[in-house]
Formats: sequence, structure tokens, C-alpha cells
Amino acid sequence: MREIQFREALREAMSEEMRRDEKIFLMGEEVAEYNGAYKVSQGMLDEFGAERVLDTPISELGFTGLGIGAAMNGLRPIIEFMTFNFSLVAIDQIINGAAKMMSMSGGQFPVPIVFRGPTGNAGMLSSQHSQNFENWFANTPGLKVVVPSNPYDAKGLLKTCIRDDDPVIFMESELMYGDKGQVPENEYLIPISDAHVVKEGNDVTLVSFGKMMKLANQVAAEMAKENVSVEVIDLRTVRPIDYQKIVDSVKKTNRLVIVEETWPLASITTEVAFHIQKHAFDYLDAPVTRVSSMDVPLPYAPTLIEAILPSVKRTVDAINAVMYRS
Repeated sequence: MREIQFREALREAMSEEMRRDEKIFLMGEEVAEYNGAYKVSQGMLDEFGAERVLDTPISELGFTGLGIGAAMNGLRPIIEFMTFNFSLVAIDQIINGAAKMMSMSGGQFPVPIVFRGPTGNAGMLSSQHSQNFENWFANTPGLKVVVPSNPYDAKGLLKTCIRDDDPVIFMESELMYGDKGQVPENEYLIPISDAHVVKEGNDVTLVSFGKMMKLANQVAAEMAKENVSVEVIDLRTVRPIDYQKIVDSVKKTNRLVIVEETWPLASITTEVAFHIQKHAFDYLDAPVTRVSSMDVPLPYAPTLIEAILPSVKRTVDAINAVMYRS
């Protein structure tokens, strides 16, 4: 397999699907003439033209609603948010429109649309441009929420999402667009709600998704030096969640640590922890432990960012705690 960047994997997924189906189009701020704010859509305007790669005004509410209307009328839009922080301007369209339309229309109007763009901290961008809303969208019936962690998954999952007849929130990370990984040249799809056991282990299960998988893999390598065998699971999708893989893993390791970049209240970690105590309580040898961001808006100063976000040290400490090694 060749090695390509995360942004290239996303571009390949969109381009391949647009060649396959002329009803698919891409719309968002700077996606056309500027080749995308993060160069994800580079060259797509030249190939597909201005009717299928559309630059929009700075009006998320407007072009999100336009996309939903297009989807209700037989097209398959991909709506790019320059950052999911800006999706809040359009959240009424997503939550009260896209997510509910199939139900409210008695099945007459599916909304096959993908909302994609970067999520989470991306450096010194301060409070309004560094937020994680995966758990917000995952709380909404009618939406699917996908958060890939590497180029291989990004391509396979995005192709699946574009073909899905339900609205999908597809969340990336600015800090991962340049990441490289092996991606096959032949076509492949990754099913939604199929968590990936990245590394098998016997002592503790470590669950995460998206950008935090880098941290999880680093922690597993660190713990291996101390003869602690960590099983690492990448959720890939946070609505729906592949609970069974986590339950099966906890039945083997008897311990669970969950890492997530967002705030702790009503987070994905909260939901996973509840599910495991309900369905695998008798297998637990220690309380389920979470590692999340501190419960404050993200500051600008890099030293404070480092202190607030999940870290290798905090995660290692959490594993040592459930192993009763601290």
C-alpha cells in the first residue's frame, strides 16, 4: 500500500464517490477556488467544476439549510464546515431539520447528507475555536457521528458515510490533516459502528477515538515497558457505538480506561462507562476510569492547553490506578 496524508485520503474518498455518483456535490467556505482551508479539496474544482464544488458565503445557517433541502430532493451533498465550532451557527438546521426529517415525514424524506470538518483543539486558537461537539451531536436521534483517527479509516469511513441515506456528522482534526498512513489503491469501505481493536492486550482495556488515538497508542507503548499489556480500541463511530467489542474486551482484561478530548459532563466516556457497569459489572476488578479535558474553556496559552487536555501522564496514572500500582 502507498502512504498518503489524512487530507489526501479524504480527498480521494470524496472524488471517487463523486465520479461514481453525479448526485454528490461538495459545498462550503473556500472549498473551491482556495482548494479548501486545509487543502482537503485541492484540485476538485478543476475536475468537477463549479456546479459540484461550490464556494459559499460565510453563512453556515444558509448553506447548511440549502444542503438539507438538496438532500431531501434527491441529491447527496457533502457540507464542509471550516471548523465544527462554526456549525453552532447552523445547529438548528442540523438538529431540527436533517436529524428529524425522516421521522417527521413518515419516511418520505430521507436526508442523505454528510457534514464534515475539523473538531477539537488545534493549538493556540483559544476557547471559541478549540471545542469538541461529538457528544452534542451523538445525543441526537437521527444522526450518525463518525470520528476517524488515521488516513486508512478516514477514506473507508467517509466513502461509507457518503453512501449512507441518513445524515452523518464526520469529524476530523486540524492536527491530523498532515498525518501519513498506508491506504490501499483499490476501493474499500469500513462499516459504520465497527470499532477497531488496534492492539490486543490482557491487563487493561483503553478506549478512545479520533485524535486521542495517538495518545492511546503512545500510552500502550509506555505501559508495555512496565510489563502492562494494554488492549487498545478505536471506537471510530460515537453514534452508534460498538458496545459489544468493549464489553468483550473488558471480560478479558477486567479493567477499563476511556480517553476523550472533550469536557467530562455528559460525554462519550460517560455513556461508555455506564454501559460497561451495566453489562460487564461482574467482570470489573476496578472502577471504570475516565481521562478527559478539564471542565473549563480552553485557554490560549500553550502551557495551560497542555495542562487542561488529556495527556500521556494522566492516562498512564489512570491505568496504574486501575491496576492498583499507584
